[in-house]
Amino acid sequence: MTETITSRPVRTGTLEVPPALGGLGLFTVLLGAALPLVDFFIVNVALPTIGADLSASEAVLELVVAGYGVAYAVLLVLGGRLGDLFGRRRLFLGGMAAFGLTSLACGLAPDAWSLVAARVAQGASAAAMLPQVLATIQATTTGPRRARAMSLYGATAGLSMVAGQILGGVLVAADIAGTGWRSVFLVNVPVVLVGLFLAARAVPETRSARPEPVDVPGTFLLAASILTLLVPLTEGRAAGWPLWTWLSLAAFPFAAAAFYAVERRADRAGRTPLVPPSLFAIVSLRRGLLLIVPFSIGFSGFMFVIAVALQQGAGLGPVAAGLALAPLAVVFFLFSLAGPRLVARYGTRVVPVGAALQGVGLALMTLAAWRSWPDLGLVELLPGAAVAGAGQALQLPVVLRVVLSEVPAVRAGVGGGVMVTTQQASLALGVATLGTLFLSLVPGMGMRDALVTTLLVQLAGVALTGLLSLRLPRTIA
Repeated sequence: MTETITSRPVRTGTLEVPPALGGLGLFTVLLGAALPLVDFFIVNVALPTIGADLSASEAVLELVVAGYGVAYAVLLVLGGRLGDLFGRRRLFLGGMAAFGLTSLACGLAPDAWSLVAARVAQGASAAAMLPQVLATIQATTTGPRRARAMSLYGATAGLSMVAGQILGGVLVAADIAGTGWRSVFLVNVPVVLVGLFLAARAVPETRSARPEPVDVPGTFLLAASILTLLVPLTEGRAAGWPLWTWLSLAAFPFAAAAFYAVERRADRAGRTPLVPPSLFAIVSLRRGLLLIVPFSIGFSGFMFVIAVALQQGAGLGPVAAGLALAPLAVVFFLFSLAGPRLVARYGTRVVPVGAALQGVGLALMTLAAWRSWPDLGLVELLPGAAVAGAGQALQLPVVLRVVLSEVPAVRAGVGGGVMVTTQQASLALGVATLGTLFLSLVPGMGMRDALVTTLLVQLAGVALTGLLSLRLPRTIA
């Protein structure tokens, strides 16, 4: 099976030269990749202000975070399939426009439940936009240009997650025109307008020559699997672990097994299911996805926990709490730029080195929390944050390249959707697990010991990523 790549307008079945993704087009799709990840983390330091302004309970505030993350994770693979079917540029434009509108709705929300609903819609629009980024890169680049584009995508993903938290603190404190926390959402609107203008001019249209129809049973079963796992883990602690949370968790393995059975049957019948099990026969994809899970759980869990600890425990304001992670962001960016040259020379051996560096950085931050509490801020966290940033930069961009390196172009949308779904579900799982662990320990242990314990648990996760990285292919196709 081959894929026809077409320029505007899309013409199915007509073989043409694949359009090249120029520098401006690459910048535009990377901007689209940054927006959803920034918004996943931007609310962490704004939650106390949102709660005070809207009189929102802790459970509702957790829904502000979880509603976005769960909707995003549930619909990502479907977004990739729709891009293959209707055109990736078209879905990118539509998703970005919807993201701008839902961001406006978040910023204007009159009460907490309106904000939760707008965040769910925002997550759904992000799921339409993000898979088109990877699929477009896969379909319009080859060789060194693809390697460079994928490295920049990985760098953008990692930097966005840290920058979102820093930006959130700055915007809340700046209180632009009296908007307070609302500015963390309203800032998306002008960015989206610029993105739409650039995308209309610089992003080529691509689609599959033989697009498959939407896998309806697979879509519903994947949604059921993700929802039965993430919703109870996210809301259980704040709700007091009622019966429905345990019933939901008990249903998860059955929903996951049913999803796998339906997808395997469709795959063997020659159809293209939502997540083809045959895709996991690609060793680089399978092992890369396995590594993304603990890495993303630890990353998002750390970002959530440190935001709460610095504001509620160390008494820092939103700006100081956000800027405490600035060294991590700066070093991550610098090492991401050097990543492609290091991979060209040493291959994926840089990944276990990165895991070791991240472990050292996390250990330094744990030691700083133990010795300096409650005087914990930028200066105390700087050495550990800088070392951890370097380690993360040597892992995430490289692993993202590995996952998609051998996925055929005809499955670019599906492969990209599977990867970002794994990443996003793991990010949401990190907040649900490490965040729940930390908040559950605080009443009995106190803020410092709860923070130290949670960081040690994350350190065990970093050790796991280091071990898993030893199984990656030595070179990237």
